[in-house]
Amino acid sequence: MVAAQTPNDVDISLTDECIAAIDLQKEIDLVGISAITTTAHRAYEIADAFRTKGVKVVLGGVHPSILPEEASQHADAVVIGEAEGIWSKVIDDFKAGGLKSFYSQERRPSLAGLPLPRRDLFADSGYFVKNVMSTSRGCPFSCSFCSVGFLFGHSYRFRPIDDIRRELDSFKSGKILFFNDDNIVGNFNFAKDLFRVLIPYKKKWYAQASINVAKDDELLALARDSGCFYLFIGFESISPAVLSAVGKKVNVVEEYEEAVQNIHSHGIAVHGMFVFGFDEDDKGVFERTVHFCRKLKLDTASFAILAPYPGTAIYESLDKAGRILTKDWSRYDDVVFEPKQMSVETLRKGTDWAWREFYKLPSIYDRLGIRTHTLSGLGLWAMNIYLRSRYIPERARRMQTIGS
Repeated sequence: MVAAQTPNDVDISLTDECIAAIDLQKEIDLVGISAITTTAHRAYEIADAFRTKGVKVVLGGVHPSILPEEASQHADAVVIGEAEGIWSKVIDDFKAGGLKSFYSQERRPSLAGLPLPRRDLFADSGYFVKNVMSTSRGCPFSCSFCSVGFLFGHSYRFRPIDDIRRELDSFKSGKILFFNDDNIVGNFNFAKDLFRVLIPYKKKWYAQASINVAKDDELLALARDSGCFYLFIGFESISPAVLSAVGKKVNVVEEYEEAVQNIHSHGIAVHGMFVFGFDEDDKGVFERTVHFCRKLKLDTASFAILAPYPGTAIYESLDKAGRILTKDWSRYDDVVFEPKQMSVETLRKGTDWAWREFYKLPSIYDRLGIRTHTLSGLGLWAMNIYLRSRYIPERARRMQTIGS
């Protein structure tokens, strides 16, 4: 999307370090790096390596936007916030030899008339799905552990339907589509219009959604009819006290089971996302959560350790209390704060236990059986086996590295 904002006379290459090595010897004029908190350390390493060679570097993305002064120690320029309305100015200043240290804008940019993303820059292989698009930015909720509001705002902005249709027309291949919106149903009326537009394209799609999607049968029916087969839903916790403390007002624990049943009844699979380590969590939270997930027969689930990301209310609270153990961003996939009702090791091991327990073969069979959704029963079994084989060994490897 940033490449699409770049003037046509600029030659662009894209390297995704998840699937390809970065060529630090490549002859280039300008490097742009986008970073989130967990990749910030590596982003700074790459930036420093290029700057040592005399190559100008621009840093952007969530983490540099939240901590621009820190990022500026590793960059010639830092883009704060969204790129639209800024990036072309960065290029012009670079050409003129006058890069500024910081670039930001006073108001959030309009999402109307955005150019089509440069998908031609993607590598030929290495991605499960290439057809990724966003229809909105921002989130109407204000959860204390989430940094989306800091970057995109607590309002919900969405693109014109005609612009979305134009982008859908640009997809030349691939039946599966992923919407990387933070909440595909942040506005029910817009979501219904979007799903109606999707129907004739006959795509299969998945996205993140808030649990209140289950409250509107028309919305769920349109999602199903437009090809939705999987929704990633942030349950966060099965504790009302936690949900109240973090400001997740849309989630009501007593309504979880009925919500999942309603989504399932429309032929849509559910991936539940949970977080451990809130102050209200005690040592029994892991067993209670896995039991609850199995009772709801969630198709898949993920269990994360609370990460106090910069720019969030939880970060400010824990930092003020002196409970953040490290600000080494490379360690932010582990426990980086002092939990209130358990030890660091208990939180770490409890999260690992939840993953292993949920993805045991008896658990998978108990949850799935021979039940089928739009994503076939076989597909759901395959997804469970994939998560079982992919995550657990990787987590074990990271824990061994941390322990050493």
